[in-house]
Amino acid sequence: MKKDSFEYNINEIDIIIDKLDKGELSLDESIKEYEKAMKLLKKSSDILNKAEGKIIKVTSEDEKIHLEVDIDA
Repeated sequence: MKKDSFEYNINEIDIIIDKLDKGELSLDESIKEYEKAMKLLKKSSDILNKAEGKIIKVTSEDEKIHLEVDIDA
């Protein structure tokens, strides 16, 4: 998985959530992990917004989805 990809960021957020759910971190560690997760979430949101800007048209035909994409966007 490529670092800084959407999938990588989501995986890292899942790991952080698991750490926080276990309740074994100190308050300071929890805050640092939370801040890291929020930064990853922002990066993921930016990636989605950029991808969304490239999609021109989505159509469905014969149970297949077709995307028209602007590769210059």
